[in-house]
Amino acid sequence: MISGLHFIGLGFGASLAAGIATGVGSLPAFFFTRPSDKVMDAMLGFAAGVMLAVTAFGLIVPAVDEGGIWVAVGGLALGAAFLALVDRLIPHTHFISGPEGPSSRLRRIWLLIFAITIHNMPEGLAVGVSFGTEDVGTGAALALGIGLQNMPEGLAVALPLVREGYTPRRAVWYSTLTGLVEPAVALLGVSLVIILAPLLPLGLAFAAGAMLYVVADEIIPESHRKGHEKEATLGTIVGFGLMMTLDNLFA
Repeated sequence: MISGLHFIGLGFGASLAAGIATGVGSLPAFFFTRPSDKVMDAMLGFAAGVMLAVTAFGLIVPAVDEGGIWVAVGGLALGAAFLALVDRLIPHTHFISGPEGPSSRLRRIWLLIFAITIHNMPEGLAVGVSFGTEDVGTGAALALGIGLQNMPEGLAVALPLVREGYTPRRAVWYSTLTGLVEPAVALLGVSLVIILAPLLPLGLAFAAGAMLYVVADEIIPESHRKGHEKEATLGTIVGFGLMMTLDNLFA
């Protein structure tokens, strides 16, 4: 159990660092507020590429190795279904595509925060369950990749808030706040798979399904809505290649 607590602590700490990277990435909002749409779409594509590589190499492959193909497929479906349900039941709004879920009288800022929080849940879960494998190298690579893609995401959250009239300080704070859901979810994920070891392959696949849903339903469509599909696609390839490299270097 002492060993288990060690990995729980590592998973929480790594996910906390990855979550804080969201706030670090938003710091340029203090200095400029209008980067080109091409740059923003390329950054979103980069985030999508990292998340796709994490899904494939960091989650699905070990899920199949640990539990077999049918457990992995079942967990993948459950994770995607869970995120789809959360997406439907929790009121939130996106900067470009607008509101989703039930109607709400909450202020727009909170609906925006809810949207990014839903988006970040699978990332925290992915880091947590990866440390549940008790492979520090793989967990560290995944946390580093998530942290890197959180930085452009943080800026993508903060800059629209500044353009909507929020001060840079508040925009950076709100951006950081959205990243702090990750260590909370990571703590839950790593604790469950450490304490209930048979859940590990299912947990890995569940996190993969949730992350895949976010990439396909939100990030890639958002990066293509302003007509810069080529830049977004290039960003996706770069992000995927970077995460694939990190996964192999830390293996």
